[in-house]
Amino acid sequence: MGPGESGASTVSQTEPVSVSKAGIEIKILAKPAAKCNSITDINDTVGIQIAAPPVDGEANLELVKYLSKILGLKKSQVTLDKGSKSRNKTVLVTGSSKEEILQKLKEEKGDS
Repeated sequence: MGPGESGASTVSQTEPVSVSKAGIEIKILAKPAAKCNSITDINDTVGIQIAAPPVDGEANLELVKYLSKILGLKKSQVTLDKGSKSRNKTVLVTGSSKEEILQKLKEEKGDS
């Protein structure tokens, strides 16, 4: 395959968790108004169902609360960085490592 052709390459797959100057960024695809909070998938974004409606920032608050619980961090260490009015969001996390965050997200997504 030549340049520009799609294939099973690790380069084309981007991770949802990355390191930035401000901390660890998690790319989220939020699905508000669900029956319960849960992680649905982990690909180039982390799909998260939120049990709050997308009204008056309720789903955003619930997302931050849910992520802080999963990651075992204080709510002040998990902040919504981008996408407050979009389903595509970026959450900024401090006080943890990229590897630890990925591991905890995968554990939460598990078959429990």
